[in-house]
Amino acid sequence: MMKTLFVDNEIKYEGWQLAPHWIYKNFKIQGDAAVAFVGECDVKLTEMVDIEDVINNEPIYSKSMLSFITEQFNVGLVEGVFRQRLLICIIKEALEKRGIKVLRDGDDLFVENKKLTVSIATKSLTSILIHTGINIDSTGAPVAACGLTNDLGITDIRMFAEEILCKYAEELDDIVLASTKVRGV
Repeated sequence: MMKTLFVDNEIKYEGWQLAPHWIYKNFKIQGDAAVAFVGECDVKLTEMVDIEDVINNEPIYSKSMLSFITEQFNVGLVEGVFRQRLLICIIKEALEKRGIKVLRDGDDLFVENKKLTVSIATKSLTSILIHTGINIDSTGAPVAACGLTNDLGITDIRMFAEEILCKYAEELDDIVLASTKVRGV
């Protein structure tokens, strides 16, 4: 069962938080978990997990970002990437429900050709780790970007985040449950 938490305190995401047991150590949530928080995002190349971004010299910056970090155990990297894409699709659906036209390209979301999200899935020795960030205020971003509040008019970030956390947890739990109702052939 996936446990979720919206963190009230602002946290600056710098990449090093994408580490095994970061959620457990900081929020006392053991096992499969997803947390969301708001804060500046500033990931230098030295903290990048995405080797392609390092090769292309593409650090990540957002003045204010809604970040999701999830840690999931007993999952391989390919399944972790599937779960990352599921999270992105849930975010896309939440935006479309609000009348926003969104384009998904792999694990990235765009609105009017401006990048709205960053996302990565990786494997630690014990788990799969996912970080997905949604710009709230894209001021100073190194690429053409847009943000939830300053461009899309979404101001209740906590409600938006909790909706995504809840849907993600429900979807993963439902997938596991669905796997128990079929007869083998």
